Amino acid sequence: MRRAAVVTVVFFFAAPGVTAGLVPWWITGWDRPSGSFGVLDVVGVSLAVAGLAMVLDCFVRFVREGIGTPAPLAPTEFLVQGGLYRHVRNPMYVGVASVILGQALVLRSLPLVGWWLVFLAAVVGFAKGYQEPALRERFGASYDRYRDAVPGWWPRLTPWRG
Repeated sequence: MRRAAVVTVVFFFAAPGVTAGLVPWWITGWDRPSGSFGVLDVVGVSLAVAGLAMVLDCFVRFVREGIGTPAPLAPTEFLVQGGLYRHVRNPMYVGVASVILGQALVLRSLPLVGWWLVFLAAVVGFAKGYQEPALRERFGASYDRYRDAVPGWWPRLTPWRG
């Protein structure tokens, strides 16, 4: 489990760290229009903080519950179905997307909204084209039951208790 934790920390900085940290910085330079703190800021900060909390929870869950990592090259031994995964199949992507959108609101950045749309298209394509078929092959009927019960992108209100 120690190796999984180390790989997971590295992957955290390599994947969400780049997509929700480095790229938004490249796009915006963290420049924000001067002015008072308003509703867009409150919504943006809330989205970013909630998204970061989601991502961190997912990374920890991959190590503890899945006995592996979120990195495709070092997958989990067990299908991760607890925590936020009882509400939505892709909480890590939803979390990163929330961070990016939150930053776009706080920074008032249309180019960052464009990056958010590119990110969403990329992760939906990756999930549909690679991740779902790989999980079905690896976990079979248990993944099929999970996929049929838990939506991919819009969270269900009540947790799945498969």
